[in-house]
Parts: sequence; C-alpha cells; structure tokens
Amino acid sequence: MKNQQGFTIWFTGLPCCGKTTIATQVALILKEKKYMVERLDGDIIRQGFTNDLGFTKKDRNENIKRVTFIAKMLTRNNVVVLASFVSPYKKQRRKARKEIKNFIEVYVRCPVKICMKRDVKGMYQQALEGKIKHFTGVDDPYEEPEHPELIVDTDIESVEESVNKVLQKIEELGYISR
Repeated sequence: MKNQQGFTIWFTGLPCCGKTTIATQVALILKEKKYMVERLDGDIIRQGFTNDLGFTKKDRNENIKRVTFIAKMLTRNNVVVLASFVSPYKKQRRKARKEIKNFIEVYVRCPVKICMKRDVKGMYQQALEGKIKHFTGVDDPYEEPEHPELIVDTDIESVEESVNKVLQKIEELGYISR
C-alpha cells in the first residue's frame, strides 16, 4: 500500500453517460499502482445500503446524503473514493463538496439521445412510456455542474481518453504520481 492521501472523485451525469465505465477503469489502474481504492456506484449502493429509497427528489437527496457520509469517512481514512451517481441536483453536489475533504467533481457529459442508445436495461424507454417515474433526463431534471474540476465528453471521447483525462487531472492536483 502506498502512503496516500484520501480523495473523492465524484462522477456525475445522466443515466448511461459512462460514469461507471470510466470509474471502473480508473479504479483498476489505481489499484494496479497499489492505491487503496473504493468504488461507490449508484446501482450497487441502491441494492443494499439505500434500497429503502425511491427516486423522488426527497429520496434522491437522502441517497446522496448517505453516500456523502460514506465517502467522507473513507476519504478521511486515506482511501481513494470513486463515486459514480447521477446526483442530478446542484445543491446536493455542493453539500457533498463541502463535507468531503479533497473532492473532485467530474462531469460525465453526454447528450440524452446518446445515453438512450446506450441504455441496455431499457430504462429510458420505460420512462418515456410512463412506467418509470422521476427518471432523470426524461421527466426529472439534471442540473449540470457549474464548476466541475473536469468535464469528459463521452459522446466524442473514447473510454481510454476519458480515463486518461481523469488520471491527468488527479496527477495535476497532486493526489497521485504516475
């Protein structure tokens, strides 16, 4: 294990924009370099830790509040946290930034039409048909970050390009050395 400083990379963006894909690749590279890394992913967290919550604004806010607490604790204990959550509301992301020391916001930007094409679970289609309510990008808003540390455009960048941009940013900020 390296003598490392904890930090959280918070990947935010529409469903199916590439948050999990990029975070997973970044985690693999950092683990290969012997960094202690923990992945917090929306789908996994909702299966267990926040399975009592739905997708109303109140429940989404509670979900992010709980995840922020976990990320804060891990970061404080010198773990690299890669959090990938839609986290559609600016206010909740600002709260996360305020609470978590060494917070890096990565906006995984992608047009909703491309996200819909990538959707292997059919969630967007179900939302368009009214079968899923409060779906971000369909009948619930996504508030774009105002000042993220990094923007990756997954509709025009390869996964490798986006991953390299993340690694370059955290190296530039002094959190890792390559």
